[in-house]
Amino acid sequence: MMRTHSSTRAKKIATVIVVGGMLFIFLFDIAVNLLIKKQEARYPLQAESFDFVGDGGDRIHFLNTGNSDCILLESDGQFALIDSGWGSDNPISASKRPGYEPRVLEYLGRVAADETGAVTLAFILPTHYHYDHAGGFPGIFADPAIQVEQVYLHPLLPKQRSFERNWDIPGIRQSLEKAAIMRGFSIAETLPDKPFQLGAMTVQFFNTGSDETLRLRGENDNSVVTLVNAKGQFALLTGDITANSGLEKQIAKQVSAAIGGAPLDLLKIPHHGYSMSTSAGFLAVLKPKAAVVTNDLGRIYPNVKWNLALVSKTATISSVYENGVIAHFGANGKFYLTASLHLAD
Repeated sequence: MMRTHSSTRAKKIATVIVVGGMLFIFLFDIAVNLLIKKQEARYPLQAESFDFVGDGGDRIHFLNTGNSDCILLESDGQFALIDSGWGSDNPISASKRPGYEPRVLEYLGRVAADETGAVTLAFILPTHYHYDHAGGFPGIFADPAIQVEQVYLHPLLPKQRSFERNWDIPGIRQSLEKAAIMRGFSIAETLPDKPFQLGAMTVQFFNTGSDETLRLRGENDNSVVTLVNAKGQFALLTGDITANSGLEKQIAKQVSAAIGGAPLDLLKIPHHGYSMSTSAGFLAVLKPKAAVVTNDLGRIYPNVKWNLALVSKTATISSVYENGVIAHFGANGKFYLTASLHLAD
């Protein structure tokens, strides 16, 4: 009888602890969401009018391609595309989903075309060969209006991780390379490891293959990271790098040194805000003022959301919720954000 009573009491205590913990997390998350709203207010968004087209300004366009990356750099009338968004023939999807190639092509034609309708991209870069980053490139290349001066294709990892073997990562890269060759585009497998110019912007790649030890954790950590200097303001585009491999720590140290230890102006949140990215240590070093997540806000993992709100106090904007976001960089050392980039589909 005594044992039964003790067991019942222990269960009640455990239930109270579990329910109390869940209630605390629920209330804590509400408080964090309110804080996020307050931080977002530092960068009020207005619907983009596209009056800027042809003015030669410095911008980073974060297209709305769902929970995938497609980022257009613009400076002094030159353009470059980092990642392509989901493609139309996802090898790891049981049910085929519509790709974003039509949306990307329509957008390029609207903001980057010359008077003849041709779009010239100084370079394209698939940060890595997961389909949500590289899958749309063959379809984009198939449009005769698109011209690419340099296709950057960094090497595959020597071997695939077991959980990635069914994702056809080599096939994705091969399809991209074949499509580039068919169009006669120049291909470079060795990426520049020094800063270079895109118009008035300075661009620098990190994690290009010099240190294999961290990159062997999987294709996400094969991501090329891009640092953009636009009129003395710095934006970091991170692909899908993760924290558990140690790569975030390495990148944070390298980037902080490159920008003189100053707070980062704009961060593309790594890996769509999923759990193994955007660590507290990464944010504490870089201290980003604002961040764009290529995902819906509701799909950001709680630990990432809490780190952004509490560690770096970063204003976080969703490219999905806002239907695309542009960061405009001014000569006054400040940038502003606009949204609502895409026409009704």
